[in-house]
Amino acid sequence: MPPEPDPRPVPASPAPGLWAAFEARSGPDGFLPFDRYMEVALYAPGLGYYQRSRSPFGPEGDFYTAPRVHPLFARMLAAHVAELRASLGGPFSVVDLGCGDGTMLAGIVRALGDRGAAEGVEVVAVDRASARRSGSLELVAPVARAAGARARQARSVAEIGPVTGIVLAHELLDAQPARRLRWDGSAWRETGFRLDDGRLVPAESALTEPVPAPALPSLRSEDAGVVLEVSPAAEAVVREVADRLERGRFVILDFGAEQTELLSAYPRGTLAAVRAHRALDAATAVPGEADLSAFVNFSRVRSAAATAGLSEVAYRPQAEALGAWGFPSELEEAVRKSRTGEEEVRVRLAAKNLLFGFANFRVLELAAPASP
Repeated sequence: MPPEPDPRPVPASPAPGLWAAFEARSGPDGFLPFDRYMEVALYAPGLGYYQRSRSPFGPEGDFYTAPRVHPLFARMLAAHVAELRASLGGPFSVVDLGCGDGTMLAGIVRALGDRGAAEGVEVVAVDRASARRSGSLELVAPVARAAGARARQARSVAEIGPVTGIVLAHELLDAQPARRLRWDGSAWRETGFRLDDGRLVPAESALTEPVPAPALPSLRSEDAGVVLEVSPAAEAVVREVADRLERGRFVILDFGAEQTELLSAYPRGTLAAVRAHRALDAATAVPGEADLSAFVNFSRVRSAAATAGLSEVAYRPQAEALGAWGFPSELEEAVRKSRTGEEEVRVRLAAKNLLFGFANFRVLELAAPASP
């Protein structure tokens, strides 16, 4: 779950290797748009935040995600997966984009096994970072074998080939490089940094490239200073999945909102930096040492999905989606299996957290055109 965002992207001096990567991606005038900065800070091989061997998840990491709150979350996803598998029939894959440390995927497979719905299922852990992929597969593979499924890893969904089944993207799109655009009263301008003697100095320029459709809104002159994040990279993930999903669903679970909501509720943008479970002043967020994220602009993501040929099944708050997938009955079963009163209390507290502690999370469920 994201902390309250700090809107000021003023990083400390980067390590030499990252500085070279920033230089390579800056323009002739030394201007580095924010999305290129974010790409390097998070994903530069061997240097970026998500490319390190250290896990960012859990109490020893930097933040919690819903799968680590309680196994109930993965079990709810598994209930939905099992229902979809029954409706599709035939070969079936569960693809986890941005698989992290494998906690969610292992929990889904384990729950599918409990339901007798894992036999013959292909489970694919997908992540850009080799450390994340291999660590996830190490956790998931024995669970898959015990359940009668088979597990493998891939760097991207493009490596998998045609998919029949379900593709999951949980807290993936918020970590895709985002352009931060500021309305100056008459036009949108690109925010980023100027490379200056080993330091990154906040700067602006005219838009470095056009923003793909849909067009950016035209605001009023009195709205000067409003910041909007858009992520062509996140929209590209949607198009890539659309190219590979032959039958089944693509389910996006992430924090975000419609564009009008973002402009109204977060006029200075939603950029957040976090380390060790603390929201950082961006001035102390050393590139490569802290997580960076921005709320998903679901207006643009939904538009990209429609343009790519995916049909929208549902768009709703995460709590509503969990309820539709049978959360009350799963909670009742977990409470029934509690061995002590203390364990029952922990289950109920976790359930409350999953339903109300992720209020900014939305679930967008998309179907391939040929899917039921």
